[in-house]
Amino acid sequence: MAEEKHHHHLFHHEDKSQDSGFIDEVDYRNEEKHHKHLEHHGELGAAAAGAFALHEKHEAKKYPERATKHKIEEDIAETAAVGSGGFAFHEHHDKKEAKKEDEEAHGKKHHHLFG
Repeated sequence: MAEEKHHHHLFHHEDKSQDSGFIDEVDYRNEEKHHKHLEHHGELGAAAAGAFALHEKHEAKKYPERATKHKIEEDIAETAAVGSGGFAFHEHHDKKEAKKEDEEAHGKKHHHLFG
């Protein structure tokens, strides 16, 4: 097994143009923008799933003969909304972390009024 195994991640891309063996400097600003972009996707997913859950709740009241089906779909949509909101929260945390690392890498100082 002379070949190295490479693991491919969904949102992490490697720059294979320079293969010098040294770790390249990370572009934290680009990473921050990436996480912000994903955060917005999570927010949109949460909004869409929440709207669909409300729609299914309305359909359950409107058509009582199919209420069980609509309640199940409402529960699934609620679960998707919570999951998508959690993803957005996670990406928000990653965005803040990338911003902090960018400030540390470029020597920005934090000015605190109290403490």
